[in-house]
Amino acid sequence: MTGDWGGERTALLDKGIDIQMEYLGESASNLRGGYDKRHTTRYADQFTLGAEFDLQKLLGWQDATFALELNNTNGKSLNDERINDPRVEGLSATQEVSGNGSVTRLSKLWLSKGWFDDALNLKAGRFAVGDDFAVEDCEFQNLAFCDSQPGNFVDSFTQSPVSTWGARVKYSVTDQVYAQVGVFAVNDSYADNHNGFKLNGAGTSGAMIPVELVWAPAFGQLPGEYRAGYYYSTAKADDLYKDADNRPAAVTGNDYRRDDSQHGWWLTAKQQLTTVGGDASRGLVLYANISAFDAATTQVDSLQKLALVYKGPFDARPDDTLGLGVARLHASSRYLHNARAANQASGLSYDDADFVPEQHTEYDIELNYGIQATEWLSIRPNLQYIAHPGGVREVRNAVVAGVQIQSTF
Repeated sequence: MTGDWGGERTALLDKGIDIQMEYLGESASNLRGGYDKRHTTRYADQFTLGAEFDLQKLLGWQDATFALELNNTNGKSLNDERINDPRVEGLSATQEVSGNGSVTRLSKLWLSKGWFDDALNLKAGRFAVGDDFAVEDCEFQNLAFCDSQPGNFVDSFTQSPVSTWGARVKYSVTDQVYAQVGVFAVNDSYADNHNGFKLNGAGTSGAMIPVELVWAPAFGQLPGEYRAGYYYSTAKADDLYKDADNRPAAVTGNDYRRDDSQHGWWLTAKQQLTTVGGDASRGLVLYANISAFDAATTQVDSLQKLALVYKGPFDARPDDTLGLGVARLHASSRYLHNARAANQASGLSYDDADFVPEQHTEYDIELNYGIQATEWLSIRPNLQYIAHPGGVREVRNAVVAGVQIQSTF
């Protein structure tokens, strides 16, 4: 939006300095359904300011890059205020950028260095696990279709804008295949709003270790990307159901036991299916994800999603997109057993204030149209349908209208 700054921006790029400024805003209005049927609109946004430094251009250090990024989030969540039963934590969000509150954070402070023509690459510093592992495009506003899915549900698998100290080693077997492994600090305090710039390791409780194999084939003019990954966390985590004696903690009143580890896996696919007259910048793209998370310690134990995005649906609008996605989020059976045990012990029913709602499965559907208004501004109106919000069957299915605005400066 701000142009070339009188040629200064190009001059900086030529020197190896890439200034990056972005804005993402998301509004959502409940048209019908949800726990609270009163109509309202909620807005959340995110400002990003950062830079990447090509150290080969700046210092002659081959295949080396340094990155610094700050992230500011604001606004409120429609899910928290209208869609979900307030007695339980929701499973997804109709505004993927919401949920962090009003806070400014250090999102990136890392250095990467490559060897053997960057076939071997080491990245170390401050960044999110989801920046490099289980990465997916974000062509939707609903959280179930955006970013690294383990990072959306597994606390120890950090997701931007929350960052942690870590390192990632990547080895490219061929131009189309690479494998990577990482080690990241598990530190819940980094997610606290008053710790947006915390740099010390106080509060670190273990290590998150993800591994991933990535295949990026090109079937003629049809590119794809396939990821298979696994994570293991050495940090202790609260069990969702049992106490130290393996009895239901909701019944005994004892503290929930601390499990010794967490683990899970993911399979993702992105494949372009068609082109328009041989132009690969237009055509139909398929996205798919099957993920499983630790059922003993994670509220959502599995996710499946399928999405289609058509790039350039009209000759007159070659940069617009049309998207449709369907996702299934299944609450952990341990979470369900815990709620049932608590309610059986109390004898309460759903309409009682202290009843613990039972969470099963939520289904999310989003239809959107992305308008590339200018080179620097896109506007994506969308319509979402949430079946069993939060997995609570007593909550009315919800219809939500949203608008997502993305701008680069």
